[in-house]
Amino acid sequence: MRGPQCPEPFADGEPPLELNGFVGRTAEAAGLAAALRSARLVTVTGAGGVGKSRLAARVVADWETAHGWVELAPAHDPEFVEYEVAEALGLTDHTTRTPRETVLEQLAARPTLLVLDGFEHLVAATAELVAQLLRKLPQLRVLAVGRRPLGLAGERLFPLAPLGADEAVRLLRDRAREQGITVSDDPEARELCARLDGIPLALELAAARLRALSPAQLLDRLDDRFRLLTGGGRDALPRHQTLRTAIGWSHELCTPPERLLWARLTVFAGTFDLEAVEYVCSGDGLPDTEILDVLSELLAQSVIAREETAAGPRYRMLDTVRAYGADWLEATGDAVRLRRRHRDWYLGLATWCELEWFSPRQREVAARVAVELPSLRAALEFCLTEPAEAHLGQYLAGSLWFCWVGCGRLAEGRRWLERSVALESGYERSLLKALWVLGYVAVLQGDSGPARQALRMCRERAERAANASALAYAEHRTGCLALVTDDLPRAETLLRSALARYAEIGELNSNVLMGRVELAMARAFQGDLPDAVRLCEDVRRVCEEHGERWARSYALYVLAYAAWREGVAGRARELLTECLRNAHAFDDLLGSVLTLELLALVTATEGDPAEAAVLQGAAARLWPSVGLPLFGSAHYNAPHAECESAARGALGDARYEECVRRGGRLDREAAVGRALGREGNRPPAAVPAPRGAARWNAVRTGGGCEAGQGR
Repeated sequence: MRGPQCPEPFADGEPPLELNGFVGRTAEAAGLAAALRSARLVTVTGAGGVGKSRLAARVVADWETAHGWVELAPAHDPEFVEYEVAEALGLTDHTTRTPRETVLEQLAARPTLLVLDGFEHLVAATAELVAQLLRKLPQLRVLAVGRRPLGLAGERLFPLAPLGADEAVRLLRDRAREQGITVSDDPEARELCARLDGIPLALELAAARLRALSPAQLLDRLDDRFRLLTGGGRDALPRHQTLRTAIGWSHELCTPPERLLWARLTVFAGTFDLEAVEYVCSGDGLPDTEILDVLSELLAQSVIAREETAAGPRYRMLDTVRAYGADWLEATGDAVRLRRRHRDWYLGLATWCELEWFSPRQREVAARVAVELPSLRAALEFCLTEPAEAHLGQYLAGSLWFCWVGCGRLAEGRRWLERSVALESGYERSLLKALWVLGYVAVLQGDSGPARQALRMCRERAERAANASALAYAEHRTGCLALVTDDLPRAETLLRSALARYAEIGELNSNVLMGRVELAMARAFQGDLPDAVRLCEDVRRVCEEHGERWARSYALYVLAYAAWREGVAGRARELLTECLRNAHAFDDLLGSVLTLELLALVTATEGDPAEAAVLQGAAARLWPSVGLPLFGSAHYNAPHAECESAARGALGDARYEECVRRGGRLDREAAVGRALGREGNRPPAAVPAPRGAARWNAVRTGGGCEAGQGR
């Protein structure tokens, strides 16, 4: 277990949970830990199923620096290696930077052990990324886990052998005992372990069969299988063939429905749930009413594993077992049909998630889309590479706007959207949706040129097609672009027009509410605080009626801005605290950093200029992952400038800069935690802010910038 002084792993980069007991490998674990301390790149190699990932997870759990675990097995496109790394480590970035640039910046902040598991099908791309990371990040160590080396200079290889005789028998007996079967340490059990070369996965599969067969009966069947494959001699049988033999033997012992489901499950990338399996894999010899029973048998036979996630119970198939089943699926000639059914399920899921985003299930949607991302990517790839499927790729990329925008995946979303709109699909409705979502993503990334181009194209084509919905969205997002570039009169005109169009067609969702919030912001910047408050109170009411929390957090931000301007700092802090908590829960980096900026100003107003400077420093560290700080907007920047002027005046230049530097050393989790930690703990000498633009001579001087001071 991790000691109390061990740093936490990255937000999402935990090693896989151990679902059953870890057997043996004491010497190997110590040896791997020693290798990691003496070399910056260590690669654990060995045959499939030999236990490489389990050993690495055991060592990483006790590692003394921060760690991040990345599973590369679900990735198929070499370009997605760096996306998988950023996603697994929970590194949110809203800019046009590549995920690699984000990883380089974020990992530079602290010593880190990066684990890359299952890279063998993406060796070249993984090696190139690792070489650059190690070259530019002297505090980084990499533990690679795969069937072959990366082939880089300085790579320390750690070949993992199968279990020894005693450990192999112990594993077999332990796994059998978990199923209520007692196996003696007798010659038959030892012979079975020897025939399986002590490969843990092969032993797991064998143990699952002990419910129906004795070790002696398993030996007879296994001997038949070996003779079939080797012509009677197995002295030279390589270990990878031993595993394939064990998998094939287990496959032969399955019933026809179990074999069929095994093959069909291989269309899923990453984990999957029962509902998806029932839709995708049923039919043609496998009724949906039998899926649960057949799936349960595959689980009992260790063909798949069950795990708990934020989205509920899910299932996973080991990569080696998946590869065997995928070969069978191709041999049946049914692979394309199954991939199309898989795609159809995830189109339906994305459509459901988009609708439910505007509901009390918004958090559930965010959790669901996070665990389904590997299969959503597979569905997108299928649509964008299969003839006549481009329109569905455009629809899917556009329908996932809430994932790209609301859940902190702008860079990945832009990649899929740009690929989709580059194809001529012949379906105008799907293209228009992808275009306005692409424009929206580019606006939030601060990339105004491409944003303007995509939105202009969307508007022109929508007018020709008389598509009222696409026209409203294009106008809305063009108004948003005008807002963040300080063209407030144009922003107000466009946003009011878009909202009128939404009302005319009966559109009401999170996007429409965000249009009202953006209009409120434009009104507030132009000095009409009562109108801004009226608009946002209405948004908050609608959000609460529908259980919407994401757009609501932005409404709270505008209400907090108005409260501060009206001199009610306590009310502003209350609103901002709730706003920050919600934005952070959705991984909405833009919402988080905007809130931190305004919290800094409120903190200065309440009489703690040192803490205000710390929060400004924390926000400054986050802005490079968002885009141009405060959009380069004079209006969005005004509170920041007022806060800096007041805090610098109260503390002096040297002390102010020291506090900003201290805040700049906080990562996102620490910054948000610090900002939320002030809730209910006001400075005793706080002075109420004057109404309107605060007169900063009312802010008291003094206060420290260490944690706990000035509070």
